[in-house]
Amino acid sequence: MASPTGTAVRPPRPKKEPPTLVIPKNAAEEQKLKLERLMKNPDKAVPIPEKMNEWAPRPPPEFVRDVMGSSAGAGSGEFHVYRHLRWREYQRQDYMDAMAEKQKLDAEFQKRLEKNKIAAEEQTAKRRKKHQKLKEKKLMAKKMKREQKNQKEEPNQCQEQLASSSEEASGTEEEGEEPSVIMGR
Repeated sequence: MASPTGTAVRPPRPKKEPPTLVIPKNAAEEQKLKLERLMKNPDKAVPIPEKMNEWAPRPPPEFVRDVMGSSAGAGSGEFHVYRHLRWREYQRQDYMDAMAEKQKLDAEFQKRLEKNKIAAEEQTAKRRKKHQKLKEKKLMAKKMKREQKNQKEEPNQCQEQLASSSEEASGTEEEGEEPSVIMGR
C-alpha cells in the first residue's frame, strides 16, 4: 500500500470521544462522580486529607524592647504598630480563653462519661445478681424435682430388691412362706 509519492498511507486513528461534562446538582452527585473516577483505576492511591492543625497564635516575644502606650507617637506611623501589637495580644488572650473553655468542657465530658460508666456497672451488677438468684432458684427447683422423683422410685426399687433377694432366699426355702419384713410400707 504504498502511494505513488513513496509514503505509506496510514489508516486513520479512531478518535476518542471527549468525556461528557457532567455538572453535579447536589453533594450526593458530586460524591458519586468522585467515586466513579476513583473506581476507574483501583490501583491508584487515594489521597486522604489529614486533619488540619488548629490555629494557634504566635507566642509573645520573650523580651519586648520598645514598650509603648496608646498615646506613644500619636500622629505618626507608630500608632499603627501599636494597634497591630494590641490586636495580636487580644487575639492571643481570646485563644487562651477558648482553650481554657475547651479544657473545661472536656473535663466535664470525662466526668459525665465516668459517671455514666459507674451507673452502667451498677445496673449490670444488679441485673447480674438478679439473674444469678434466678439461676440458683432454677437449680434448686431441679434438685428438688430430682429428689422427689428419686424418692418415688426408691420404694419401688427397695421392694424390687427385697423381692429379688427374697426370691433368692426362698429358692432354698419353701415357696409358701412370706417374707417376715416388708420394707417401704
